[in-house]
Amino acid sequence: MEQEIRFCTTSDGVRIAYAVVGAGPPLVHVPGWISHLELDWALPMSREIWESYARHFRVIRMDKRGTGLSDRNVGDYSLEARVRDLEALVDHLELREFALQGVSEGGPTCVSYAARHPERVSRIVLYGTFAKGGNLAGDTEFASAVKSVVKAEWGMGSRLLSDLFVGEDADPVLAQIFTEYQRQGATREDAYAMLEVNTEIDVRELLPKVRAPTLVVHARADRVIPIDAGRELAAGIPKARFVSVEGSHVNPLASGALRDVALPFLREGLETKGSAATGAVPGGFVTILFTDMQGSTAITQRLGDQKAQELLRQHNEIIREALKAHDGSEIKHTGDGIMATFPAASQALACAIAIQRVFEERNAASDEPVRVRVGLNAGEPVAEERDIFGTAVQLAARVCARAEPGQIVVANVVRELVAGKGFLFSDMGEVELRGFEDPVRLYEVRWQDDS
Repeated sequence: MEQEIRFCTTSDGVRIAYAVVGAGPPLVHVPGWISHLELDWALPMSREIWESYARHFRVIRMDKRGTGLSDRNVGDYSLEARVRDLEALVDHLELREFALQGVSEGGPTCVSYAARHPERVSRIVLYGTFAKGGNLAGDTEFASAVKSVVKAEWGMGSRLLSDLFVGEDADPVLAQIFTEYQRQGATREDAYAMLEVNTEIDVRELLPKVRAPTLVVHARADRVIPIDAGRELAAGIPKARFVSVEGSHVNPLASGALRDVALPFLREGLETKGSAATGAVPGGFVTILFTDMQGSTAITQRLGDQKAQELLRQHNEIIREALKAHDGSEIKHTGDGIMATFPAASQALACAIAIQRVFEERNAASDEPVRVRVGLNAGEPVAEERDIFGTAVQLAARVCARAEPGQIVVANVVRELVAGKGFLFSDMGEVELRGFEDPVRLYEVRWQDDS
């Protein structure tokens, strides 16, 4: 892969450099403190990360005003000016809909844009960022001291910032690379001006206006932007997910830890949208399947975010492969599972059995078993905006909740629809389900005996 560097011009006449690599749906990356498109591509660790994104997306990266290959010494580095940079880029490329990834001080830019243009932003990843302030180390006096050093002597200032961004225990080679990166990426005057602006940023009132599914990622040992700022950000955005990762501010960017949690989230959006585009939200009578992964919260606490995310990726891949093989349509990811529909009950049951058999085979060879519950119901859901709703969906979810890990449970209507087709059932009797006045007869599918 080779990136192509091009330029566009903002409404106030500033030239913005951007790089494009890969093919597929667009992903626009808004950088943080300082960036440099050519230096990023020349660093093997950075290039490998962007190439992995580019296998799934048309990746569009930018140098914001004052940094890298974009115009420098332009004077206005306000948040409003940074939003103009992003608007100029996406309008220049005529992007109707795209995913956004914002890092550090690029986060408020993404929030501002997504709040103004909710119809154009499909998904958002925010890393190591904040809604208000952005003071270094969360300490006003210390932040002022750092800015004074940057203003007085950029060489010393870049080394000081590198120690903060990379962390005390980081690889000294990485610290040296980042120090030189800052020096080439911005002038002393621009660096100081951008630090000044960060203390004035406040997008808290815009957070509730962000409508796109959002993943907020933060390094636990971040000394530049404390992790509490990430928690506050995630709490203010409706239905945002929050994930913490190991390392300081820069390390997850260089190691690929951010990519490892961001890429599955972004691809999840592609798969859901792709299913919807091919008729995943049907009208009429369908069979509805829910899966639920056992103990995902406990797994995360025991293994940590990265390893737990890898198990979830395996879970998703197994289920999605089974859906493809049995004409299932994924409607949405529920966090710990997947909801899907099928045109025929026999296809849904065959898919459920295939899922449990693959997990059984996987678990026999793994020290970390993944066990799932599967529940099915059939009916006529209400389809709206790439989702389905109604009593049939609610009942399917309740049926899944009554299943044990490794078990498939179905409502009576599903059993009746597949009568005479070779499936084996055990009667679980009349069961009271939360939210339903009348008991529902449930059946366990004997998938281990089925040949």
